[in-house]
Amino acid sequence: MRPFICIFLVLCLASCGSGKNSKTTAQKRKISVAAADNARRGNAYSPKPRKAVEVTNSNSLSKADKVINTALTFSGVRYKFGGTTQKGMDCSGLLYVSFGKHDIQLPRTSIHMAEEGKKIRVRDVEKGDLLFFKTKRRAKRINHVGMVVAVENNEIKFIHASSSRGVTVSSLREGFWNQAFVKATRIL
Repeated sequence: MRPFICIFLVLCLASCGSGKNSKTTAQKRKISVAAADNARRGNAYSPKPRKAVEVTNSNSLSKADKVINTALTFSGVRYKFGGTTQKGMDCSGLLYVSFGKHDIQLPRTSIHMAEEGKKIRVRDVEKGDLLFFKTKRRAKRINHVGMVVAVENNEIKFIHASSSRGVTVSSLREGFWNQAFVKATRIL
């Protein structure tokens, strides 16, 4: 029984999902986003569940668009710790598979992904950049990751896999994600 409890605790602590707290803290963390011009970022679409951006010539897509399209094909897939398939996936598994299909190798876990790439300011994020979070109240390290799919009207939208909603697109404006945000990095 003791080994089972230890394994369960390790899985809970290392989980990539999000645990929403109904309690709010007195100190609200605010992140303001000053968007760069949309032409530079190429934000010409709104993410749609289970569909990639429709284009006639896939060669005209940027590497970021291709990776985003791959990630969007997993929209609606349920959360599964350690998963990397249509049957279930976690946040780092989603990005590991999406980048991997385009010959970009990333580490398998969110904490190790956070060590890759170049750290950027949140106001400078573009499509394809990674966002890192600490989703537990007293987390000492990063345990969640998402990828920016659009920056529209100073709103950053990112795809990720949460334990409550599976693979979905969320906004950094949402209180929970805004408060849990740690840093952004550029891989591409």
